[in-house]
Amino acid sequence: MTASTALTPVDLDAEVVELLPMKETLYFNINVSPVIAVNLSMAVNAASIGSIANSAALQDILVLQE
Repeated sequence: MTASTALTPVDLDAEVVELLPMKETLYFNINVSPVIAVNLSMAVNAASIGSIANSAALQDILVLQE
């Protein structure tokens, strides 16, 4: 195609069209992906007066669907 925006019949003949599935087919296409993520963090500060205990947990979740 040239730099102009006008389409020629040759350009139109080169285009390809693909029909989409029926609406009913698309409606019942259910894609389920189970995701389980657990964060555990514990800080224990026992038998000490005036001290501080900190705890942190980070979480990354990646879900791949095909």
